[in-house]
Amino acid sequence: MKSLLSALATTLGVAASGAAAAEEWLPVREVSLEIRPGSPLDFSGFLPNRPIGQKGAAASQRITVRPDGRLAFADAPGEPARLFCASLAWSPASGGFPDHAGADRYARQLALHGYNIARLTFIDASLMIGRQKDFDFDPETLDRIHYLLAALKRNGIHWIIDGMTSWHGAYGGRDERWDPAGNLKLALYLDDAAFAHWKALVEKFLARVNPYTGTAPIHDEALALVILVNENSAEFESVVHDRRGKPPYDPMFAAPFNRWLAQRYASSAELAKAWGGLGWSEKLEDGSIRLPPDRYADSPRLRDLQAFFVELETASVAKMSAALRALGYKGIISTYNNWPTVQTALSRRGLEAVTMNTYHDWASGYAPGSKLTQQSSLGDAANSVRMAAATRWLGKPFIVSEYDHLFWNRYRYEGGLVFPAYAALQGWDALCRHAHGPIALAYGEPYPHKRAMLPYAIALDPIARAGETLSALLFRRGDVATSRLTIPFAVRGEADLGPDMQAREPERLTELALLGRIGLQDADSIGERIAVRQPRDANRPDAIVEKLKADDLLPTGNLTQLSAGLFQSDTGEILLNRRDRQMRLTTPATEALAFSAASLPATLKTLTVEGADGDALVALASLDAPASLANGSRFLLIYATDARNTGMIFRDREQRVIEDFGRLPVLIRKGHVDLRIGRSARQWRLSPVGLDGTVKPAAASGTGPVAFRLGNDLPTGPTTYFLLELKD
Repeated sequence: MKSLLSALATTLGVAASGAAAAEEWLPVREVSLEIRPGSPLDFSGFLPNRPIGQKGAAASQRITVRPDGRLAFADAPGEPARLFCASLAWSPASGGFPDHAGADRYARQLALHGYNIARLTFIDASLMIGRQKDFDFDPETLDRIHYLLAALKRNGIHWIIDGMTSWHGAYGGRDERWDPAGNLKLALYLDDAAFAHWKALVEKFLARVNPYTGTAPIHDEALALVILVNENSAEFESVVHDRRGKPPYDPMFAAPFNRWLAQRYASSAELAKAWGGLGWSEKLEDGSIRLPPDRYADSPRLRDLQAFFVELETASVAKMSAALRALGYKGIISTYNNWPTVQTALSRRGLEAVTMNTYHDWASGYAPGSKLTQQSSLGDAANSVRMAAATRWLGKPFIVSEYDHLFWNRYRYEGGLVFPAYAALQGWDALCRHAHGPIALAYGEPYPHKRAMLPYAIALDPIARAGETLSALLFRRGDVATSRLTIPFAVRGEADLGPDMQAREPERLTELALLGRIGLQDADSIGERIAVRQPRDANRPDAIVEKLKADDLLPTGNLTQLSAGLFQSDTGEILLNRRDRQMRLTTPATEALAFSAASLPATLKTLTVEGADGDALVALASLDAPASLANGSRFLLIYATDARNTGMIFRDREQRVIEDFGRLPVLIRKGHVDLRIGRSARQWRLSPVGLDGTVKPAAASGTGPVAFRLGNDLPTGPTTYFLLELKD
């Protein structure tokens, strides 16, 4: 039977490949991925990192919160800081933490790529691999983590660290540290022993002196943010533990929920009236009220459970934050960094900063049979970005602690434009594309998760890496302007909760995030401003847009037509066409187009894409100082199509279900695009740039108007980068 299934899978894989027979795939030739200093991909010259804690500058580079809620460096409080974040979620399967020499190389490479902050997550899991006693940290791993933190700091890269990530914390004798089998995250709400374990974990790692910095991380100015516990909301963690035949909510919540109800309702009769009845054996007086039996069946019982969770989560934040402050921590604290529901928004209301994780086309795993939808993020009008935007509390720092447009989605070229452009428009403070690590030093490392491109891992994916390169320019360099328009979403409090545990801000209203800044705000502080008010179903987004135009908050000529799926930012720099699956970005320093081939031609201010043989991303960015497309002479040209592994097999023609991820080398989809640059030059030259930044022999040159066909099938191998040089 096994051999029969294997043969069937192979047959289906061949059929899937046959469906894309017109596509050709080119093997990547690079092995080393270390950016060459001084190359077109070395951004450290115009994105220098501030020194952290050096003599004469001690503490001045600490990241602080401005009165308006934006993050800033303490030595430059007048300028909001844009933090471009490197996700470091290493495990043994991805190679673990590097040795000292590797850490030096890696940290330096992060700085060359433009990163100025890193998020370290699952540290607890790494420290406790194979350990049998509680808090018996592996000494070599601890040493490597300490050294990496010091190397990051020497390169001007700040830190975001989870207080706890693993469901097993620092308990000994757990076989699989990354498996969500333990219930420690839920127990933290109610169990004093669980809280004591979390507190000891934080103290034993963060409050331990790092021998390579001479300071405990908790006192180090490099530590900008502590996320108390990763993805720890009560409802989400309950969903994580869903199992067939098991009730949706852990029985540990029953007694506290009954005590909470007893404070709200005077009797069983009063509760029965509010809920429309009770079960025959349920009595408030003896604490026998049951938890909801179905989280997806809307009910007054679920409405009250949400209110209970808000109080429980708010109290948990206060308790854990107090413990962290007692250890001497002076930086920023956040938690509940996912799950965009109305209930969790209320729990985040009192946080110092809001952190959020969001994904486009979530992949269900690494095993054969894992699925995604193959949907375009432009086709759903950047819903994952809008969903995150609606969780922000205005007046507080907002950090995207995880996001991705996941491999093997064929439209992920969109992600490198959609996420950073709208993050910049929204004025978010930090942007972190989730990965084991955002970069790799080379192809061919001997670890299971480095032998092929995989979901939740961007380092080996030239399409994702091209997107991160563009992100450094659009977001950190500030090529995309922050919106001048703010549309508050009014929040009353518990009155906003309804019978639906999964309720979130309506998508038809979050489309306003494509025009300007949105976020949550207390209803009584909004006044007469244009806003999304309560109840939400009383708001007409078209009417809001009309009012914005009438009040000149959207400029004359703004092209937004919600009914037509056309969204233009108030700055005029971003235009998203949902129906055509096209997004245009026009700024003085960078122009970019993510497109379906059928939507061409497209003319921006400087860049015209006249035609292409397939969907792709094209971006033209100035490398001059100051950066200018109109007057510059050196430009980075990005052309990203798609990439896959050698020997990938799918179970279906739509390539939604994976059978085998395949192996290296990575293959880039062959393609070409016809471009015209609105400049003339006495001489111009176009040169491919390798994935390591090496400039290759020129592929095209000319005089006068700058126009050419750009292809990635090159004598030196495929790439996503090109250097365009003009001499006037």
